[in-house]
Amino acid sequence: MKNRLLTLLCVLSIGVSVTSCKDKAKEAGTTAAEPVATSANASTEYKINTEKSTIEWKGFKPTGTHNGTINIESGTLSATDNSIQSGTVVIDMNSIVALDVDGDKKDNLEAHLKGTVEGKEGDFFNVNKYPTASFVVTGVSKNDAGKTMLSGNLKMKDIEKNVSFPVTVTVDGESLSLVSETFTIDRTLWGVNFGSKSVFDNLGDKFINDGVELTIEINASKS
Repeated sequence: MKNRLLTLLCVLSIGVSVTSCKDKAKEAGTTAAEPVATSANASTEYKINTEKSTIEWKGFKPTGTHNGTINIESGTLSATDNSIQSGTVVIDMNSIVALDVDGDKKDNLEAHLKGTVEGKEGDFFNVNKYPTASFVVTGVSKNDAGKTMLSGNLKMKDIEKNVSFPVTVTVDGESLSLVSETFTIDRTLWGVNFGSKSVFDNLGDKFINDGVELTIEINASKS
């Protein structure tokens, strides 16, 4: 019995540690907006090919998940070799698409996310008032694991926060590609509060997780 009790305590201890690490990872890399980066004289500017670039998103709730895409409207990146120096990405918030549902469910979800439903404009992104979001590069660094971390000011609904996430950048002649690992942002930091347990009480199991997963793929050509 004593051995079983010790084993149980060890498992609980490990579980608490893992949960704590996940919570810290969720918040990591989000700070106040920072000064934007400038390009070195020797850097090359690449114009983003919006037809070949996209942002994938995934949201979570107790009963399941939703996922989809958001289009990039325009933007440029400046790079030296395989290192990003500066850049701006404009995101078309009117292009939010849900891929896991169809028919009326798809239409209703997309309208709710965009804020085009009367009386629910402010629940999520209110695209009539805030048609675009933006990401402006503030720097590049290496983390302890040796991964390239891209940092930039993400602006949504007139709120700017600096976020950092791991990316792989490849420059091949006239083209540049940037692919991020999947990372998580806390939507409430940008005032997207609908269904958040950290904002509203008494939601029971009718809440939506604060964390939203994002994966970015950008393809660009020399200007």
